[in-house]
Amino acid sequence: MRNRNTNTILRGVSILFLTVALVLSIVSLVGYSRQRNNYPATMTIAGIPVGGLTPAEASQRLLEVYTSPIEVSYNNAIIHIDPAVVGFQPDIETMLAAADLSRTGGSFWSGFWNYLWNRTPPEIAIPLSSTISEERLREYLQNEISSRYDLPPTPAEPIPGSPAFLPGNPGQTLDLERAVALISDVLKSPASRTVTLTYTRSSAARPTIETLEILLKQIITASKFDGLIGFYMMDLQTGQEIHFGINNGQEISVEPVDIAFTASSTIKVPVVTSYLINYGSNLDADTSNIISRVLGKSDNTATDKVLERIDINVGPLIVTRNMKQIGLDNTFLNGFFFLGAPQLSPRPVTPANSRLDVFADPDPYSQTTTSEMGTLLADIYQCAQNGGGALVASFPDKIDPKTCQLLIDFMAQDKLGSLIQGGVPDGTLVPHKHGYVPASDGIVRDTSDAGIVYTPGGNFVLAIYTYHPVTNVWDITNPMFGNLTKAVYNYFNVSTQ
Repeated sequence: MRNRNTNTILRGVSILFLTVALVLSIVSLVGYSRQRNNYPATMTIAGIPVGGLTPAEASQRLLEVYTSPIEVSYNNAIIHIDPAVVGFQPDIETMLAAADLSRTGGSFWSGFWNYLWNRTPPEIAIPLSSTISEERLREYLQNEISSRYDLPPTPAEPIPGSPAFLPGNPGQTLDLERAVALISDVLKSPASRTVTLTYTRSSAARPTIETLEILLKQIITASKFDGLIGFYMMDLQTGQEIHFGINNGQEISVEPVDIAFTASSTIKVPVVTSYLINYGSNLDADTSNIISRVLGKSDNTATDKVLERIDINVGPLIVTRNMKQIGLDNTFLNGFFFLGAPQLSPRPVTPANSRLDVFADPDPYSQTTTSEMGTLLADIYQCAQNGGGALVASFPDKIDPKTCQLLIDFMAQDKLGSLIQGGVPDGTLVPHKHGYVPASDGIVRDTSDAGIVYTPGGNFVLAIYTYHPVTNVWDITNPMFGNLTKAVYNYFNVSTQ
């Protein structure tokens, strides 16, 4: 009787345990099934935790993060950018599909077993899937940020009445390539949604060449020079020119025909150029010495020796012919330099000396214009630098860079220290030829200088010719030449003036 009751009790207890186990299993299955419908606790999508969320909830959270504006700081400005405006779009469907595959792709019972033992599932990281239009981002950066917040460099400004310039301010320009990379990274980040853009700093702008021209004319006005001046400058890097004439304070036209001036000793540059054209640059010691005296000492006797070597009878006319061959129609030499030398032809008629509106009483023996002498020097420079220019084009078998450099070296021996050379810092290389000569009454009415100026900020050609019908006062003319040169030098070297 006792055994039967004991068995009944044991059977009941077993049934109870089985029932409880079954209920617990069902409850666990239901709990696991519900959990399996959501994302695992250790899952992240595009860096955002989505554990315990449904796909709909995860989608909403992703959109909240990746469509929220990013904050951009640039040049003390704060800009909020809507990702959609710059073409950024998170691919929610692709990321959720990858998350669902990871959520449901494993064995149900293996997962249930881990659930029963409260084992933490492995971390699952679904990477960001997105698209971005780099073209739209660049367009936005250029139109909405760069155009509004960049600081362009401000040019140096001339100091009225002075050859110096007030320095300008450097500019700030958005580093576009760096900005594209930085913003692309921020758009793809769930946490770091702010970025500071970088910029490149540009040096202060050089004044415009028009500003320089205004300053040069102001310098002439301030100098109290009341004669006729012709001015020519060429930027040897860009080919830009300044070319004007002023007569007693009034500007006069130099286009299409320039003003004829007495060439005086500046004509010695064409003389030596013509010799090198006709006889080459392989000079013996005696010829080198003679040419050094021509350009370094402005020796007229030595100049006649060079002309005689070109042609003992008509050397000056060959110089003139050679100049015409390179397009210098207003530059001529019509006789030797010795006292009483006859003119070799009737007074040459040129477009420049045919003008009736201006008269500089040009010497019938030698004439030129500022633009032609400046152009000749520019051609010599270009020839020496790279074999370019009209000299090489006109005499390809006779002129080469070595020849032109030799000519520049000879001109560099002119160590006057005044006029153009007086307007540059000590040690500046200025191959040039100056000229001033007394008239028959002993009064100097013509003063000129033409040269190439080498500077750290750029090289340039200057040709300045002056004429005064009464007297060309040195104490007025020389400082004016120096200040004009200094203004151009400072224009090329604003930061070091």
